[in-house]
Amino acid sequence: MTLHIPPGHIDGRVMAPASKSDVQRALAAASLARGRSTITGYTPCADAEAAIGIIEALGAYVEVSEGVIVVHGWHHEARAFLDCGESGLSLRMFAAIAALHDRDITFDGRGTLRSRPIGMLEDALRSCGASCRSEQGRLPLTVRGPLRGGSVTVDGSLTSQHVTGLLCALPLADGDTRLVVEQPTSRPYLAMTLRTLDAFGIVIEARADLAAFSVPGRQRYRPTSYHVGGDWSGGSCLLVAGAIAGRIEMDNLDSQSAQADRAILDVLRRAGARVTIDGRRTVVERQTLAAFEWNAGDAPDLVPALVALACHCAGTSHITGIARLRHKESDRVSALAGMLRALGGKVAIDDDGLAITGTPLRGGTIETRSDHRIAMAAAVAALRSESGVTIDDPVSVNKSYPRFFDDLLALGARR
Repeated sequence: MTLHIPPGHIDGRVMAPASKSDVQRALAAASLARGRSTITGYTPCADAEAAIGIIEALGAYVEVSEGVIVVHGWHHEARAFLDCGESGLSLRMFAAIAALHDRDITFDGRGTLRSRPIGMLEDALRSCGASCRSEQGRLPLTVRGPLRGGSVTVDGSLTSQHVTGLLCALPLADGDTRLVVEQPTSRPYLAMTLRTLDAFGIVIEARADLAAFSVPGRQRYRPTSYHVGGDWSGGSCLLVAGAIAGRIEMDNLDSQSAQADRAILDVLRRAGARVTIDGRRTVVERQTLAAFEWNAGDAPDLVPALVALACHCAGTSHITGIARLRHKESDRVSALAGMLRALGGKVAIDDDGLAITGTPLRGGTIETRSDHRIAMAAAVAALRSESGVTIDDPVSVNKSYPRFFDDLLALGARR
């Protein structure tokens, strides 16, 4: 199945999907609370559904209705096998939670998740007393606890997701923990984790740079009602669409959110787009766009949207801090460069940066490599191309934003 997005103008209003990062963290916390928690603002996506399946396997009872998830934590014994789908966050977060159990629990996944390296995750778990077995640093992964407290140092240079897992699990360890993170990355995501844990009654002291944490053990998660915010990551591509091809109003986005990808607002303003915030509504309008510079170290998921933006900016834009993108759902550095070149764009790559020179795109066919963010970026780039873009795997967006193409159509884009 392919999908063709022709060039066109957009103008309209859509609702941002729920943040999959936020809902996965809330599901983890709710599963660890003894009692009934309610999560509102939910919109389905494959990664969130994987997290629901995992917490059910780990012992929670879950009821899902439109926009609402009810979780009864610690409801039954954990099962021995957990399927992460293609969700890297679910793997790294729930592996630490599974290590609270004194029994073997095996994680597996599908698609590119099975080829992504997990050595950093294994090292982090072992440093906290768990045992791990994997297939030479790849899935399947078997973990066994219990986790212990103490003085722990972990590597955070490629991802912060395993740190999120430890922050979720260590409050239930028997001892206190001093957790040090060397070369922390994606720190806004750690701030999101701390905010979620606080909502469920967990106390953690964090250094201002989020490179060290004091985690008291023997805590109890408190059942609560939790509202999931709109997703700046998923919304970023459509906001870029407004900047390059017309106008968009997007509801359900909190401009004060802890989400890292709220930074898209700063980049759009730097490039010259008109950005207006009205409560939880964000309006982006096309203006004359100029090249920009941006370090994506704390917001790597923004890079595909920024690449689509840079294609239509006069001059050469520089996006740095991209080394970790080689270990996402695809090698996103290679995938994005391949996408641009297939469409007639100009891009140069070095070890940690992309230089993109704005030029008219002719259009063409691109390979998403089953990466949802490549598919979304290509669709947005199509809006100002000469002949449009054919996307080889449009269903890849189900991972994070299943209604992406429906929303793009609602804004005026045509199939």
